[in-house]
Amino acid sequence: MSRTRGFIKRSLIGGLLVILPSAVLIFFFSWLFDLVTDFLEPFSNVLIKSYELPALTADLFALFIMLGFCFLVGTVVSTSVGKWVHGHVDVYLERLAPGYRMVREIVNQFLGDKEDSPFNKGQVARVHIFGRDVDTTCTALVTCKHQDGSFSVFIPTSPNPTSGIIYHVPADAVELRPDIKVDSAMRTIIACGAGSDELYNKGKLPAAANHD
Repeated sequence: MSRTRGFIKRSLIGGLLVILPSAVLIFFFSWLFDLVTDFLEPFSNVLIKSYELPALTADLFALFIMLGFCFLVGTVVSTSVGKWVHGHVDVYLERLAPGYRMVREIVNQFLGDKEDSPFNKGQVARVHIFGRDVDTTCTALVTCKHQDGSFSVFIPTSPNPTSGIIYHVPADAVELRPDIKVDSAMRTIIACGAGSDELYNKGKLPAAANHD
């Protein structure tokens, strides 16, 4: 009887693990589509009434109009006056909505200027943050190598990898892992460390290669 219960439990959990990610993804895109269409509805209604366009065509036209508006705003904020206005609006929104700053930072890291983003330029490393004599290590992104051979590393926090701490550490405290992609490391951080064993042990480089 206990074996039957265990089999049923494992099967149900296994099915949920397969179905839930797809269901969440479908739900997200459905929610996003409804959000966009509801937002564009006033614009598309004007197009439908004025030009008798099909609803889908009107939605597409309205979407292009919104993209054009985003382009216009982006052009304006690239000017000195636009930057000044944007800075003041940002300060106001941070006071009005405390979560705005975190959302802005996440969007900027993935869609903003990637030249300065550690998620673009950084290299994955395993850092002995308390020295080689201590077994404790951290998943980090190397953001700068100094003339004396030391490194500046960014250690993301979990589960939000866009925030973290910068450490300046000697070279012998850093194990570079060029075999690990940044997005793979980020997935383990978002998952609060789950998957780290596979991340570090699959295709592990010899110790001599890690200090090149």
